[in-house]
Amino acid sequence: MGVIHLILGKANPEKMNGVNKVVYNLATKQANNKEQVEVWGISENTEVNYPERTFKTKIFKKNNNPFSIPGNLKKEILKSDASTIFHLHGGWIPVFYSLSRFLKKYDRKFVITPHGAYNTYAMNKSKWIKKIYFAFCEKSVIRNASKIHCIGESEIDGLHTIYPTNKAVLITYGYEKSKEDFHINLSKDIIIFGFIGRLDIHTKGLDILIESFSSFSKKYSNSKLWIIGDSNEKNALLLKIKNHQLTDKVELLGSKFGEEKNTLLKKMDVFVHPSRNEGLPVSVIEAANFGKPCIVTKNTNIGHCIEKYNAGITIPNPDSTLLTNALTDMYFIWKNQNEYKNICENAIKMVEEAFDWNHILQEMNTRLYND
Repeated sequence: MGVIHLILGKANPEKMNGVNKVVYNLATKQANNKEQVEVWGISENTEVNYPERTFKTKIFKKNNNPFSIPGNLKKEILKSDASTIFHLHGGWIPVFYSLSRFLKKYDRKFVITPHGAYNTYAMNKSKWIKKIYFAFCEKSVIRNASKIHCIGESEIDGLHTIYPTNKAVLITYGYEKSKEDFHINLSKDIIIFGFIGRLDIHTKGLDILIESFSSFSKKYSNSKLWIIGDSNEKNALLLKIKNHQLTDKVELLGSKFGEEKNTLLKKMDVFVHPSRNEGLPVSVIEAANFGKPCIVTKNTNIGHCIEKYNAGITIPNPDSTLLTNALTDMYFIWKNQNEYKNICENAIKMVEEAFDWNHILQEMNTRLYND
């Protein structure tokens, strides 16, 4: 049995979105574990612009019709071994509806990871369009799939509201812990809060973050907020920062990748991710990996881990007052060096234990692919 991951978008891991980066990491670990694995992408750009990797990658030219399957992709599916498991990544994707029917027609088994697309919040976005699309398309994807891989409890709850099923399997993702020595930014006069992600103001809760940081920094002026990321909403976010008179306190640093991003992350003291909707935010795990305490909403699907390991603060919902209180609580933890050092160490321990790849690959093989 082999596994083929099907994704949309870029194949260069340095510039991937969150979903495709997770798939890249998953496939790398599976290949290192001597499993048969490939990643197939459907993209407008078929240029091979990525370094050599441990698994085979194939890129198929995206058709203008969003429901249309590239002809050479159909041929490759039919050429593949009948025991191959196809693993689709993402929800509400028209070409995946067509692929689910094609795979079913030719008796090919597939599983799907929606990456947060089926949680209640995501489905309330464009609610009526999704109701219609679900009835005619997405329902067929779920019905034809052998398993639905959910990475958070909110997604299982959301899935059951639209399609009660016993196909749902809850397995988080793993993370390859950094081999760098752990260090803490001690003896500093200024606390730096940070966010890394797409500048989707509403979904990522950046409006709440700016409002909360404004309230917090009026009391505790020895503070800064770094926001790393980009989108067409950048100007709207800049306006919010200006309206709250935070231009000297909040820095928009743009998109950063690789070592440049990691260098900035190491200089942060606390990572903040107040999303209204997530699958599983890799940026939070990356921050914890560098020993950064995290402030998250329950909506991130990682809050239960943060609480279990005492690796930061989880607020029950995206609310500016709750977030302001969390920023304040974390500020006083940061002021106490021993307490801050303990919570930093807890963050690293969380990554080592809760996101251990060996355990997660075993779970996926047992409960997702072979069950």
